[in-house]
Amino acid sequence: MAAKDLYHDEVRNALESDGWTITHDPFRLRWGKRDFYIDLGLEQFLAAERSGRRIAVEIKSFIGPSIVDDLEKALGQYLIYRSVLRRRQPDRELFLAVPRNMAKLFDEPLGQVLLEDYDLRVVVFHAKRKEIVRWLP
Repeated sequence: MAAKDLYHDEVRNALESDGWTITHDPFRLRWGKRDFYIDLGLEQFLAAERSGRRIAVEIKSFIGPSIVDDLEKALGQYLIYRSVLRRRQPDRELFLAVPRNMAKLFDEPLGQVLLEDYDLRVVVFHAKRKEIVRWLP
């Protein structure tokens, strides 16, 4: 199992404050002989519904020397996890959690292309405040 991301606890707390219930930490997926561990599995129940929304969140800190390198790795991991998740739990959406300073990337042309071409779902968090800032798209 991989080590927890730098911002794991901050994102977990932020999602709980946003009304989500942590169901898995980490969220384990198995495909063939391979195990994959998405950082968090969550559910959000609405008062008017019997069943709630289910998501999985992969947290990335983007603290490496190259944002592009970090983005390439994060996107590759996201796509692999999403492929397996769609086959194992098709009702659960996958999100990539990124720190607030990375949110501006998704307002730029490159970020817009990634959101569109890869059907990328992003949750932006503020680490110090331990809060969710934005959901994309």
